[in-house]
Amino acid sequence: MSALPVGRPDPGRMLWITAAWGACFVAIRWGLRDAPVLWFAALRALVAGVALIVVARVQHRPQPSDWRAWRLITLLAITNASIAFAAMFAGVDGLATGAAAVLANAQPLLILLPAWWLYGERVSAQSGAALFVGFVGLLVVTVPGGGGSGASLSILAAVAITAGTLLSRRLAGIDVVQATGWHLLIGGVVLAAAAGAVEGVPRIDWTVRFVASLAFLALVGTALAYWAWFTETLRCPLGSLAAWTFLTPVFGVGFGVLLTNESPDPWVATGVVLVLASLWVSVQGTPGHRRAESPIGDLEQSGGDGSAERAPRSPRARR
Repeated sequence: MSALPVGRPDPGRMLWITAAWGACFVAIRWGLRDAPVLWFAALRALVAGVALIVVARVQHRPQPSDWRAWRLITLLAITNASIAFAAMFAGVDGLATGAAAVLANAQPLLILLPAWWLYGERVSAQSGAALFVGFVGLLVVTVPGGGGSGASLSILAAVAITAGTLLSRRLAGIDVVQATGWHLLIGGVVLAAAAGAVEGVPRIDWTVRFVASLAFLALVGTALAYWAWFTETLRCPLGSLAAWTFLTPVFGVGFGVLLTNESPDPWVATGVVLVLASLWVSVQGTPGHRRAESPIGDLEQSGGDGSAERAPRSPRARR
């Protein structure tokens, strides 16, 4: 039987990933002044995908050849890029930036049960309570800022991102740069088709503000951030990894204060303290070597060198 990933999330890597994702919400808000929602989301995915594929070609990384790999990449594209980006951008368009950030980053709570069911990752009562407190902290930070019609879309984005994270665990044996790039390119093509059907011919004002927003979103907040994120999902338990994403809306609020006219209030300070405390407890309470039996048997996991190892499935899983 193959072992579950036992690594701990790298703090430095997780800090810059969540900081980049937090800044994305401000960049989306700025870019939406110059471009329609779906076309902007499509450009984010397309530019990021092309950039990573170019890097993979220059570095002579092996391209996926097995049809199962392409099926997985396509599923990842539809959930993590097409649905998630469309819902996220539409949520920011119809919701206060901070509220959109918290609802779109509810992944730590959404991923607990699927991670146990699919991969046998058990979360302690201490870690589960910490995640709940962290989510309460996010609500304290963002809800007083106002809601709007984009709430359901932001929640849909969180569900799609969670599905993408669960699927990314199965990328073991596939070059992570190729998989990340192709899933973004395919997802971007799907988004562009939807944008053409819904919004028609793209009417984009290519201002310096829009170009800078798109460049940051595509290259830093998407290409580099997802490359690093998928690398972490292959080596760390998903429960402890997802707990770090509580920092994304905290960074989002912080960047909103620094880069816009938003003013912090006591709710923000209280919520940030709750989030940071819950993150510390969650990280301390998830030992990383804990293992549980999955109800559907073991699935493909990544070895220490990144190679794939297929574990025997239980009779229930074969059924």
